Amino acid sequence: MNPDLDRLQPYPFERLAALNAGVEPPADRPTVALSIGEPRHAPPALAAEALTGALDGLARYPASRGSQPLRTAIAGWLQRRYPGAWVDPERQVLPVNGTREALFAIAQVVVDRTAPEPTVVLPNPFYQIYEGAALLAGASPWYYPAGVAPDFDAIPDAVWDRCQLLYMCSPGNPTGTVLDQETLAALIGRARRHDFVIAADECYAEIYPDEAQPPTGLLEAAARAGYPGFDRCLAFHSLSKRSNLPGLRSGFVAGDAEVIAEFARYRTYHGCAMAPPAQAASIAAWGDEAHVQANRTAYREKFDAVLSILNGVMDVERPDAGFYLWPRTPTDDETFARELLAAEGVRVLPGSYLGRDIEHGNPGRDHVRMALVPEQADCIEAAWRIRRFVRGD
Repeated sequence: MNPDLDRLQPYPFERLAALNAGVEPPADRPTVALSIGEPRHAPPALAAEALTGALDGLARYPASRGSQPLRTAIAGWLQRRYPGAWVDPERQVLPVNGTREALFAIAQVVVDRTAPEPTVVLPNPFYQIYEGAALLAGASPWYYPAGVAPDFDAIPDAVWDRCQLLYMCSPGNPTGTVLDQETLAALIGRARRHDFVIAADECYAEIYPDEAQPPTGLLEAAARAGYPGFDRCLAFHSLSKRSNLPGLRSGFVAGDAEVIAEFARYRTYHGCAMAPPAQAASIAAWGDEAHVQANRTAYREKFDAVLSILNGVMDVERPDAGFYLWPRTPTDDETFARELLAAEGVRVLPGSYLGRDIEHGNPGRDHVRMALVPEQADCIEAAWRIRRFVRGD
């Protein structure tokens, strides 16, 4: 067996299942799950229609690089969404089966395990795929605090010198923090000086509160900073959150043409080409913004309703973007999560399960992650139950 498998830590939801073992939620009300970030709004009909209309594609092997129409659709969306981020659909775009697959695989491509102390720098708290990817690529993770806007200047130069890959998530999971143009441009400059690749997980970038202020993306920041070739920059996007299509497993990576070429070579052997019907559905989804705007409106209304109930009861703020709340808990996060499920039938994820102990402790401790993905009525019901639990009513 690969010995690096023994370095993997239990997934957060394994730990949550163990924590809640034996808990009997109230039988007089349905359990509301806010623990997992699985979108539950209706997917766009146009994507389903495109998928079923392309079923004849099941009779053909798909190309590892995806079809030219799909790459063109993705490039067109990027250019509409991020001013100045012109990409070549032939050299700088690669369709993937969801960002999870690609965020894991990119570490296997860019990490040189023969180098002295290969290091992957990643946020803390974080999406656990980053850590697993680093470990199975033969690298050591180095965690930077990301509970608020991260201070990249605080990371020692010795760490940057051995860094080969930086994972960043903007908007952040679980905090919802968005990195601004200045921060992103400084990161790009640092990547050029220390020679590492930036993998920007931007899968929550289309869920934001103000239609006039969409989050800045890495490729947009690179173009504005004078790097139109996106040197050492890769942006990862998905239809899972943007279009409520988590089961389609469709996304893309775009950016540095040289890295994309090596990633495409790796994926040729990896055997993970997207099925033609899924490609057709993806083309339809990337080409439409009306359903995305409706999606944002639905999340905006849920945040308004839930925060009006929880404000003054919990230490909680509206995130910059994304669909998570990240409140501080009045007791330790594991106790809070277990007792909330037992008392009120609301399932949340302890924040410490998303973080690791570093110099000043685990930055996820004494927080919980609440995903506002159920229907609005269920989110409101959950908020009233949480309020009652915290107040001890």
